[in-house]
Amino acid sequence: MLIKEDLQEFVHEKLGDYLFVVVSNRQPYEHVYKQGKIECQRPSGGVITALDPVMQACHGLWIAASSGEADHRVTDRFNKIEVPADNPAYTLKRVWLSKQEEEGYYYGYSNDALWPLCHTAFQRPVFKQEDWEHYINVNRKFAQAVMEEIGTSKAFIWIQDYHFCLLPKLLKDMAASNQLIIAHFWHIPWPSYEAFRICPQKNEILEGMLANDMIGFHTHYHCNNFIEVVDRELESKIDRERFSVIRRDHETLIRPYPISVDFEEINRKAQTDDFEKIKSELAEEFHLGDCEFLLGVDRIDYTKGIPERLNAIDRLLEKHPELKEKIVFLQLGVLSRIHLAKYKALNDEINALVEKINWKHSTGGWSPIILVRGNMSSSKLLALYRLARVCIVSALHDGMNLVAKEFVSAHCDEDGVLVLSQFAGSARELTEAALINPYDSEQFSDSIYQALTMPEEERRKRMVKMRQMVHENNIYRWAGKFLSGLLKIEFKEHEAVMV
Repeated sequence: MLIKEDLQEFVHEKLGDYLFVVVSNRQPYEHVYKQGKIECQRPSGGVITALDPVMQACHGLWIAASSGEADHRVTDRFNKIEVPADNPAYTLKRVWLSKQEEEGYYYGYSNDALWPLCHTAFQRPVFKQEDWEHYINVNRKFAQAVMEEIGTSKAFIWIQDYHFCLLPKLLKDMAASNQLIIAHFWHIPWPSYEAFRICPQKNEILEGMLANDMIGFHTHYHCNNFIEVVDRELESKIDRERFSVIRRDHETLIRPYPISVDFEEINRKAQTDDFEKIKSELAEEFHLGDCEFLLGVDRIDYTKGIPERLNAIDRLLEKHPELKEKIVFLQLGVLSRIHLAKYKALNDEINALVEKINWKHSTGGWSPIILVRGNMSSSKLLALYRLARVCIVSALHDGMNLVAKEFVSAHCDEDGVLVLSQFAGSARELTEAALINPYDSEQFSDSIYQALTMPEEERRKRMVKMRQMVHENNIYRWAGKFLSGLLKIEFKEHEAVMV
């Protein structure tokens, strides 16, 4: 196991002469107006969950797009602010996008084209030339923001996700030779060649990404997909022993690094003195009474399998009517990309399903499903995890899914069951979960029933094993392994890999 202090020491030793810069679309903290006052809140999402503790350990610079209505009120003249507010540990630089840029680059090319392209079989990707042009311009805007900050200094640039396929090459073209070490972590699945080849801009995307010194994916499968795509689309040398691509005398390492969470911090917060108070307040707020509590936590996205989950609850109650008035399922959903028609349709579908299932099964003052939208504070979310006997993660296709690992980390009582889709990357590590096929409503509902009726000894045995796995493979070990693998390029004399 690697701890926060180990990562700090490693970064200081190996990156002492380098600026440490993370680039992502989503910012780790946003400022919004609430009741006339400015509040700082942390947006939802796996990138933020994973990287905020890493940045607090490394004390670097995070460059991201502004998303809060009050962001401009708190940043300095260089568009920067120290975060987090209660204990500043690193600098956040905000990039301002126009509505047209946000519409074309984010809602358009990133989420109407690349997102469905990578999450195959659910929605048809939509490729628009004007969206692609905005995508190019925003990648260029971020490249300029990075170069403004680093000047002529050496820097390690850690790019996050599918919003910045072109950024690595733009940076290498703008910087001096050997000034930058650039890595890219791809947080979502990488599609097969047959899926990816429909993309009109496939060559530009691959050219941009192969300017990286290393690209990380969650699984070997996604690494293999990427290498196959490059092999069939571009003239390059594939070194399958080193798992790398050589293109125009530049080598890009391709590596699997399954991402994780800050186990120690989540585990500690779940045991704080005010935890029982928050737990009681939530139980009262949602009228849980003596019911067994089941939980789902997601962005409202068509890849998360929320309708399939609701249908499984419906089928569960059909097959086991004795569970009526004895269980409650709470779905916490954060609205996402609601400007896109397919997301609005999904939100409407979820509303209709909840209303239908509650009408069908409710008795007196009891309804089986509670739907809550919006962000929740980390302390309340951890309390919900602890309250839940069962957490359901039913993703139809997911690179990793950190909700599963957060739930396990929060269960310091070592008693709870994770019902987990076999199509989430986390299923490869959390093998003691009750694994389900979310497309099979019969098997899905049976697995929920088995989770509810599982003997305590077996629940604890499974949870202890999953907690041990997340504890040993925490977010600091992920970052340490990623950086260690990458920095061998620059620091060949330092061969030791942190484990």
